[in-house]
Amino acid sequence: MNRQQCGTLGCVAATMLLASQGASAQESEALSLDPVNVSADGYVTEGTDITIEQESLQDYQANDLEDIFAGDPEVTAGGGPGAAQRVYLRGIEESLLNLSVDGASQSGSLFHHTGRLSIAPELLKRVEVEAGAGRATSGPGALGGSLRFVTKDPDDLLRAGEQFTVLTRLSHSSNTDGHDASASVASRFGDTWSGLFSLGTSDHDNYEDGDGNERLGTDADQQLGFAKLVGDLGGGQTLRLSYDRREDEGERAQRPQWAVSPGNQVLPLEGTRQTGTLNYELMPAANDWLGLDVTLYRTEQNIEQDQRPLGWPIYHGKVETDGIDVRNTSRLGSHEVTYGVDYRDDRVTAGPEGDRNAESEEGEVTGVYVQDDFDVTDAFLLSFGARYDNYELRDTNDEEFEESGVSANISGTYFVTQGLSVNAGYAEAFRGPMTRDAFKIFGTENDPDLEPEKAENREIGFEYRADRLALSGTVYRTDIEDSVSVSPPWSRFYTNVGDLESKGYVLRGGYSWDRVTMRVGYHHNDTELDGEPVTLYEHNGLGNSIGSTWTTEIEYQATSSLRVGWLGRFVDDIDGIQSVPGTVSKSGYDVHDVYARWQPMGSSNLELTFTVKNLFDEQYVNQASNADYSSYPGYDAVVGQPEPGRDIRVGLNLEF
Repeated sequence: MNRQQCGTLGCVAATMLLASQGASAQESEALSLDPVNVSADGYVTEGTDITIEQESLQDYQANDLEDIFAGDPEVTAGGGPGAAQRVYLRGIEESLLNLSVDGASQSGSLFHHTGRLSIAPELLKRVEVEAGAGRATSGPGALGGSLRFVTKDPDDLLRAGEQFTVLTRLSHSSNTDGHDASASVASRFGDTWSGLFSLGTSDHDNYEDGDGNERLGTDADQQLGFAKLVGDLGGGQTLRLSYDRREDEGERAQRPQWAVSPGNQVLPLEGTRQTGTLNYELMPAANDWLGLDVTLYRTEQNIEQDQRPLGWPIYHGKVETDGIDVRNTSRLGSHEVTYGVDYRDDRVTAGPEGDRNAESEEGEVTGVYVQDDFDVTDAFLLSFGARYDNYELRDTNDEEFEESGVSANISGTYFVTQGLSVNAGYAEAFRGPMTRDAFKIFGTENDPDLEPEKAENREIGFEYRADRLALSGTVYRTDIEDSVSVSPPWSRFYTNVGDLESKGYVLRGGYSWDRVTMRVGYHHNDTELDGEPVTLYEHNGLGNSIGSTWTTEIEYQATSSLRVGWLGRFVDDIDGIQSVPGTVSKSGYDVHDVYARWQPMGSSNLELTFTVKNLFDEQYVNQASNADYSSYPGYDAVVGQPEPGRDIRVGLNLEF
């Protein structure tokens, strides 16, 4: 089958027979489950939700967002260097998603040519993906879904009965002649408290693409620090305090998502993110009415680009976010009801050096919500809920906006047999005016008649499990009315540019033998604005057209201490996208990774990991990056950054 044939229904049928991402390297563990979940070492699926576990991140030796989501066909992350990478869920850009780290919202945008989130994969316990507008508990403004990053607790490093441990990680990447190093210390303090402290560094030169060309502007020097304190206060009370800081600097293209050219020169770029979170849980075992969860957080993101080589000053941008979420869960017979309030305050300041407060704006959103999960019968599960959100914004021109709205949802799952279930759902999401990109806040303005954005998500699917086989499929459509962006893309005027539509289907499954597990996934998506395919350049902040995507993985447990695997990602061509300069196309690509994890002492005290990314040196531009407009006069610089070629990564984990 060629790439175009893989977009046909015949190819989809073949995918269903092969399966997707729901099995495990430990097959007996993967398929001995309750009727609701299909779980795996690397993935857990529940309806349209996917959870990526730390086992997969360690296998892939994940360094960035693209590595984190490499095995999920619904999510595409890319853009060349890590600082430029953006995430697209079902073709919808991350700016229309709710992103959080340990419940702390990562809202706002620093620069429209970089990503919105920086995270250290080695600190992650799991990543939860909720596609499409969903539950009322997902937070305000989740127009296209949510990505929730959950960091490790001290107990994730400590074994039963162990009071203290030190974990060191070292790795080398051949492509960038780079290294990563970290040291983590976890300890228990008596019977009720535990702590985790981690420091890490990463230093990489410019990478080479699949043709062996050095790609300027792709080097990275990163530092990270992380601390978490967990206390059992008794009576079902748990307190978590965490803080993480990540710094990134390097010589980057003026617009990091574009390849370096005379019109896109290399400039020093620095970015930092720091997040502090307090989480309090009160869940007494004998009280069905009380299941309290309080999250209080603060996130600060900064970016600084030295534009003096272009004759301009150093430019600064800052986004500060404070928020709180208070929720309680009550179990009332066959109902489990979660209800609460949340609040978030975003502040953006930006401008040239020496005048950092030249431009600023502030936005607030307050929400109340309720979600009921109802076991109607043993075979029929019903969930329904709603949230009310009120948005307020004072922009750089002292214009004031206020919008409020209600978002409702309902979904159901019916178990036809013990192994087969069908599900369907409808959900709405509402988002009022928001703070804008820090690199566009200077000299921009909002349309005084700006309307709120409203999303509707509809989907229907199935799940099937039998012995060693797991299959699932979903057909969906998301409509976002009155999408907000700049128009045309180089404008500094924010307005309602039209209606965004994302529709498609995804198929997943898995099959396992005694020592072999196979996972295959297929996702087809069309994302359009007013009926025309979206592109990153023209529809910045909305979405991107991604070709039909296959993901495949085969794992072999050779011995109790050695596991090897292969991961493939195959993306179809996209031809004939109409744009302002002219017609553009996106070439498809086939990327193969292989990995091996060996524990020579038979335990995780010593672990060696060998990973080869892009095994066959594929030369390609990730379709989550910018399309190639360079053949049109005046658009010489507008072309995406090619991805790295073959990269051999060798890792050593030592625990003592």
